Amino acid sequence: MVRDTHNVIPVTLALLLHVLLFGSLIVVLDFGDRARPAVPLAIKGTLVTDNAIVIPPKVEEAPPPRPDTSEQDRRRAEELKRQEDARIEQERLNRIKQQEQERKRAEAEAERKRQADAERRRVEEEAEKERKRVEAERAREAEIERQRLENERLRAEAEAARQAEIDAESNRLDAMTATAEAAYIFAIQQKIVRNWVRPPTATAGIECIVNVRQLPGGEVVNVSLGSCNGDEAVRRSIEAAVYKASPLPAPADPSVFDRNLRLEFRPTD
Repeated sequence: MVRDTHNVIPVTLALLLHVLLFGSLIVVLDFGDRARPAVPLAIKGTLVTDNAIVIPPKVEEAPPPRPDTSEQDRRRAEELKRQEDARIEQERLNRIKQQEQERKRAEAEAERKRQADAERRRVEEEAEKERKRVEAERAREAEIERQRLENERLRAEAEAARQAEIDAESNRLDAMTATAEAAYIFAIQQKIVRNWVRPPTATAGIECIVNVRQLPGGEVVNVSLGSCNGDEAVRRSIEAAVYKASPLPAPADPSVFDRNLRLEFRPTD
């Protein structure tokens, strides 16, 4: 389709229409003049020379037709609609893009949180493992130390028992040559020493006077200490040993029995 940018066709049609209208007026006027009687006319002539300029009669020009803008309006409306559709589509795409960005940000945040939680759990698990390892190591070391102390105690008790047996045998041999009273006192002293549990504060060279009151059967009813170079723990341990040794050994000769005894406590260091 050829676009008429200069409106040639409408102008041409308008001119042809005016020519037809003008021609029809002439024809009508000509037929009207034939019906009238001839009337002589006075003619006023004007001499016209060869150099005279002939002025044609002024013909009133018809106003130019209004240009047809319907096509332009249609195109403008289509362009506006296209622009509006493009704007709406761009807004839709922007919303989709924004939603996608928000979704990605949310996924990234969720992934970051998941990784942070996993890292926190890993650190906590490692810390828990380390804590359990340290506790197990401490328990193992404590068990080793306990076993060592127990072994030392058993060894000390075994040595003390062997030494007591040796001392008892030696004392028995000595008592056989002593008087009945000396043997009686010696037997009581040895039994008290055997029942004595040495406290940690006990030092070498302990010497204490022990006053004991007993019943005829040897049952101890009262213990008191006189002079003693041990501390309070040593004194209490000696008293406990006397009570633990009850009943005290009976004398071979009943005549040497005494309800109130004054003994010397001198353990073998």
